[in-house]
Amino acid sequence: MHKEIKRKDFGERSPSIPQPVPQQDGMVIVDSTWGEIQSIQAAEGVQTVGELEVIKHIENGLPVIDGRTENFFQEATLPGAKNIPFTEAGERISELNRDQMTILFCNGPQCPQSPWAIRALLEAGYPAEKLMYYRGGMHDWLTLGFPVRVPSSVEKEG
Repeated sequence: MHKEIKRKDFGERSPSIPQPVPQQDGMVIVDSTWGEIQSIQAAEGVQTVGELEVIKHIENGLPVIDGRTENFFQEATLPGAKNIPFTEAGERISELNRDQMTILFCNGPQCPQSPWAIRALLEAGYPAEKLMYYRGGMHDWLTLGFPVRVPSSVEKEG
């Protein structure tokens, strides 16, 4: 007999934006019970990566794009990440360097924002082989205890 597996529904009280933990510098709480689970592959030709690849990418100073909307980015992001919201990805394609591999991420396995950004970039002509998808996003990054940063007011403004 096949049993259907369903995720718990917390209704309206489910905060999807990472919330700072009082008096715990660099710690945030995120609820991942919202949204729809995303495929492991964002698009054909785009490699999906895990935390070790993201860490190496960050350590090598390579581009990491936070595809979430501004309100999510302002709360916390990965170290070194630049915000290009999924809603602007296609029109901001010129901000990416086609000579470097670029990782895109969003809130996690339940969030469609970075897959949408990846598809927008591909539709605008960006080469799939230059994009990588970190499906784990903020959820897995935080769950594993990796550091985050809160963007400065300068980053928030522009």
